[in-house]
Amino acid sequence: MFEMLIPKLRVNTVFDINLEELYEQGYRGIITDLDNTLVGAKAPLATPELVVWFKRVKEIGFQLIIVSNNQLERVSKFATPLDIQYVHEARKPSNTPFRKAMNMMELTPEKTVVVGDQMLTDVYGGNRLGLYTVLVMPIAINDEGWFTRLVNRRVERIALTRLRKKGLWMEEEPKS
Repeated sequence: MFEMLIPKLRVNTVFDINLEELYEQGYRGIITDLDNTLVGAKAPLATPELVVWFKRVKEIGFQLIIVSNNQLERVSKFATPLDIQYVHEARKPSNTPFRKAMNMMELTPEKTVVVGDQMLTDVYGGNRLGLYTVLVMPIAINDEGWFTRLVNRRVERIALTRLRKKGLWMEEEPKS
């Protein structure tokens, strides 16, 4: 079970993802989480650096969809000004929001990347469907909701302990 929490790639931030390499490998769509993946959980809008990153993603040829467990108001206020499609109240790691996003992009799992900051929601959900999973370091962990802090992050620590003992999680820094 814990092996399903291992991402294909670990990076510090979305800016460290080699988009050109992923495109060359045949990926055409990116499903990304919002809170603590793109901006801190309390940041209402994209940073200028992130706006440039979104532009680059699209210029390379990727489709992009935000899939968030957060509510409509939060996700809409962030995504709409950027002209980015989204799925809100996703209930990740359920398969449904990932499939919905792939349908919106008209892509298969083999052509889709998932980017997120949580092993239990983003990585596990993506791995279950055979998507290429990228784990980023959380941007503002202190801004997370109580459930994420008390449940998800605690389970992640337990999982990491077990994965390390099995030799499946190396201690090197995430790639940048």
